[in-house]
Amino acid sequence: MPVPAHIRFIINPTSGTRSRVNVAERIEQLLDKDKYKHEIVFTEYAGHAPKLAKEAADAGYDVVVAVGGDGTVNEVARGLLHSETALGILPKGSGNGLARHLKIPMSLDAAIKTLNTGHVATIDTGSINNHAFFTAAGIGFDAYISSVFAGNKKRGLQTYVELVMKEVMSYKHMPVKATINKKTFETDCYVMAFANAAQYGNNAYIAPLADIEDGLLDVCLVRKLDLVKALNLSYCMLTKQLASPDSAEYFKTTHVKVSTQSPIMYHADGEFLGEESEFEVQMNPLSLKVVVPAGVN
Repeated sequence: MPVPAHIRFIINPTSGTRSRVNVAERIEQLLDKDKYKHEIVFTEYAGHAPKLAKEAADAGYDVVVAVGGDGTVNEVARGLLHSETALGILPKGSGNGLARHLKIPMSLDAAIKTLNTGHVATIDTGSINNHAFFTAAGIGFDAYISSVFAGNKKRGLQTYVELVMKEVMSYKHMPVKATINKKTFETDCYVMAFANAAQYGNNAYIAPLADIEDGLLDVCLVRKLDLVKALNLSYCMLTKQLASPDSAEYFKTTHVKVSTQSPIMYHADGEFLGEESEFEVQMNPLSLKVVVPAGVN
C-alpha cells in the first residue's frame, strides 16, 4: 500500500461569511485517509499563515491547504513559493479569485473531494514591490476600494459592489510614468491592474485572456473613466470580454515599472498594502505548485 501523503490544513477562523458548517469536521469525514495523513491548524493572528505554511514546506509536507478567502490563500501561498509543497484551496471567502480561475468548486464538500481526486499543476506568480500575488495586483481605484473595504465591518460581495458604486465616479485619475516591454510613456491612470489570473474574484474578469501558466502578466490600463466607459468596462468584466479600446488598454509583459509624482495606493490579491510612488511588478514563472481538479491542466 502506498505511503499516505502528508497534508496540513490551515484554517482562518474569521474568513468569509458566517457559516454553521464545521469545516474541520467535514475534513475529517470526507478526506481520503488512504491517500493522506492529515493535520488541522488554525491561524491566530494576521501573518500567521505564511509561517505555518513555510514550516510545513520545510518539513517536507506534500500539500498545504488554505481554508479561507483570497487573503488566506495569498498568505499560505507565500509560504510555499519555490517549494515542492503544493497549495490546496478550500474556498471560504467572498471573492475566491484563484480558486475560481483553477476551477476549484465553491462547495466545501466538493472542494475536499477535489483534494482526493485532483492532481498537482505548476503555475506562475507575480510580485509587486516584492510582495507576492497570485491572481492580480493593482494601483489606483481598485487599491482604493481595497483600502475602504478593509476598514468596513460588513463583508461580502454586496458590500463590495456598494462601495464601488458609491466611489467610482468621484475617484480621480493620476498622471504616471510607466515602462512596459522596454517602452516608457507618460499617461493618466485611473487604475492599472497586473493580472496573473483572469479575474479578481466573483467572476469579475479584469484580464479575460490571462493564462496562469504562460509566464506573462496581463496589464489592464484604464486611463480615465466617465460613465460610458464605466458601464462598458463593467459589462465586459461580467461577460468575460475585453473592454473597448477607448475604455481600457491591454499589454502582455514580464516586467513593469511605474512612478508617480505623489504616492498612490496599491494592493495584492485584494489586500491593501499602502501607498508608494515607485512600483516594480514582475512575473515569476512556474513558481507555485497547486492541487487542481482532474481534467484541469
